[in-house]
Amino acid sequence: MISINKINIYKPLGVLLIAALVTTQGCKKSFLDVPPQGQQEATQFWVSPEDATKGVNSMYANLRTWENTAFAPMGVESLGSDEAEKGSTAGDATFFNAFDDFSLSSTEGQVKDLWKGQYQNINLANQVLDNIPNINMDATLKNRYLAEAKFVRAYSYFRLVRAFGDVPLRLTVPKDASEYNLPRAPATQIWAAIEKDLEEAAAVLPQTYGPTDIGRATKGAAKGIHAKAALYQKKWDLVLSLTNELMTMGYSLLPNYEALFRVPNENSSESVFEIQSQKIPSITGATTSQYAQIQGVKGVSWGGWGFNTPTQVLAAAFEPGDPRRDATILFAGETTPQGDVVPDIVGNPRMYNQKAYVPSSYWQSGFNEGADQNIRVLRYADVLLMNAEAANELGNTPLALASLEQVRKRARQGSSTILPAVTTTDKTALRLAIWHERRVELAMEYDRFFDVIRQGRGVEVFGPKGFKANRSELMPVPSDEIDLSVGVLTQNPGYN
Repeated sequence: MISINKINIYKPLGVLLIAALVTTQGCKKSFLDVPPQGQQEATQFWVSPEDATKGVNSMYANLRTWENTAFAPMGVESLGSDEAEKGSTAGDATFFNAFDDFSLSSTEGQVKDLWKGQYQNINLANQVLDNIPNINMDATLKNRYLAEAKFVRAYSYFRLVRAFGDVPLRLTVPKDASEYNLPRAPATQIWAAIEKDLEEAAAVLPQTYGPTDIGRATKGAAKGIHAKAALYQKKWDLVLSLTNELMTMGYSLLPNYEALFRVPNENSSESVFEIQSQKIPSITGATTSQYAQIQGVKGVSWGGWGFNTPTQVLAAAFEPGDPRRDATILFAGETTPQGDVVPDIVGNPRMYNQKAYVPSSYWQSGFNEGADQNIRVLRYADVLLMNAEAANELGNTPLALASLEQVRKRARQGSSTILPAVTTTDKTALRLAIWHERRVELAMEYDRFFDVIRQGRGVEVFGPKGFKANRSELMPVPSDEIDLSVGVLTQNPGYN
């Protein structure tokens, strides 16, 4: 385990003066004329090296906001899959049912929030990229900051393009109102921009940081998200090349799968990129991610709201004896390895997402439950499974089996009676085995829906839930954004 010290990435409000300027449209002059309250004015910003640091740190801080980590990603990136359902009590937040049964409309607020959150990230990254080149500062640090901004921008566009398809591509801060209203760019153009940013970022970013900078984007993070972008495009040669590189960069699987998701093992040897969240005891109002809070056990002081709960379909997907089942799902009535009893309360879910669980020993009055929980964006296990999938598609069966076996061996935890090594050399059978391994290894980590879609199995897997071909593969473009664009933005097929 490595140090869990994290960068102090609480937003400087002066930087965020411009943050609402760009989603993809414009905004009212009266809003822009509101004087800042106790903030550094934007006209006095982007002058010093300290401003550059604040600007970059504000990008990271924004990654853990409500729109980026709470209800919006839960709805858009998790509930459409067969592994998760709304949770909480039946009458609580019933709008989430539309994600689960694919009856979603373009007016859904969580869809709008995910869109908004990503364009806020992109806007902050663009401010860094537009302004830091003009600051007189250490050239090496300047180049690293620019690379970090390219990573954040690429990651946000990755989330947008896989959810919405074609989206507006904004690579600079608009100079005037004529640049506010952009049409949707083809998904192929978005993917190309993502790959360009990540390739350029990886060429500059360091492989590791010192203890005071843990949590920043690394060379491995840029290559890892690039590999995932290539995976969605079926660029198998590129996936294989990038993951082969990552497999030589010092990452390793943490031996204990359950412990991997606990606070002491944040930023471990398996972490390729995590969104950081850490409470500051002296600042009870500090902004922290609510990712763990919304998914925590309902009805206990240390738990949470009880949303995004595992399904029986997911519970049944694990092979007999697979320890990842009990490490992924908190069952009502069980006692966790950390000594917390999960209550069995009438009307509550019978299961919870254990990967979002934060033990009661971390709970502190005045902070949201789970305030210390990082979000694992990309793990080394995912890298190995991407490597296995690409190797299989390219006919390199020995490598595919070896990478797959690394993941299964860790889950096996020394028992030869469960999870036997996959030995098939049939390409189709091996593909299905790798897809199964992704399902159980990455369960409840917001990948399942998009994996099934890229595999072309939406109707087959999600049809019983109400999935409709040529509609449900993508989220609707938020209707408010279309209205603000005065029709410049168009809607995805099947929505109105």
